[in-house]
Amino acid sequence: MTTSDDTRPGVNAFGLLKRFGPLLFLAVLMVIFTIMNPNFLNPINLFNVLRQISITGLIALGMTFVILTAGIDLSVGSLLALCGMIAAVVAKGGTANTLALESAAGAGYGWFAALLAAIATGCLAGLIQGLTITRLKVPPFVVTLGGLTIFRGLTLTISNGGPISGFTADMRWWGTGLVGPVPVPVIIFLGAALLCHLVLRYTRYGRSVYAVGGNAEAARLSGLRVDRILVSVYVIVGFFCGLAAFVLAARLNSAEAVAGMGYELTVISAVVIGGTSLFGGVGSVGGTVVGAALIGVLVNGLVLNNVSSYTQQIVIGLILILAVAFDRWLKTRTRG
Repeated sequence: MTTSDDTRPGVNAFGLLKRFGPLLFLAVLMVIFTIMNPNFLNPINLFNVLRQISITGLIALGMTFVILTAGIDLSVGSLLALCGMIAAVVAKGGTANTLALESAAGAGYGWFAALLAAIATGCLAGLIQGLTITRLKVPPFVVTLGGLTIFRGLTLTISNGGPISGFTADMRWWGTGLVGPVPVPVIIFLGAALLCHLVLRYTRYGRSVYAVGGNAEAARLSGLRVDRILVSVYVIVGFFCGLAAFVLAARLNSAEAVAGMGYELTVISAVVIGGTSLFGGVGSVGGTVVGAALIGVLVNGLVLNNVSSYTQQIVIGLILILAVAFDRWLKTRTRG
């Protein structure tokens, strides 16, 4: 009895650290950057941070489902570029006059068709990758690494290597509009985060995702359609790539073949830093939102303090490694 009572507080302490560590680190980081530069807490700057993280944050929501099943998707940056280019082609009605800064009224098929095209492209790509992983038994790392180059090549082929610019005002509103003081992309991101949280926490499907990530064989023996669940999570991340691509194109008033380069690192970092284990079965949408915010705050703070973009990449990479190491250490301590 004495041993049990002695170990219980320690386990609780490590559990609390694992659960609230990213949020605590985010708060500390904000205090540090505020001391270094008081402009950090300017409402304009904070809304700018939220607007910046909304794109990678949307993809990170989808990546949370994938990593919860112990999978990985390295193709999200290239898929974002492909979906954005497809959306631009639909919005413009073709690839002619690609560099016009304004789209003529009545030209193209409208923002809603562009949105549907982007999401359909993302879902189809996710479906193909998911089926390749489950039917051909190719590891997710290999499949999505191949997807990274394939999707980028398709984007370059469609656009001939150049951007497609100039959309209608109603399409641009989805990337630059405001609802009160809040940017539209932020509302989309937070709304999507709430929906994903409800799905993972309160639905049978969400529990199945956790079960597959925790022990796929046990989940299969309990009657779950493991392959269908694995395919579905890649469709989900493809859906969010399409949605993020549409919002990004609307915000920039342009779709570019080089869009999304390096997003893989940022998205995976946000999910892992937020407490989702790369080994599956553990994590939450709330943690992913905190992780995305942490990276956004970190990058913004470094920019405000004139730290070069090269150094920013080094810092994010180091934080990703430390987050995974910390996750492994906590697992060892809690099991002990």
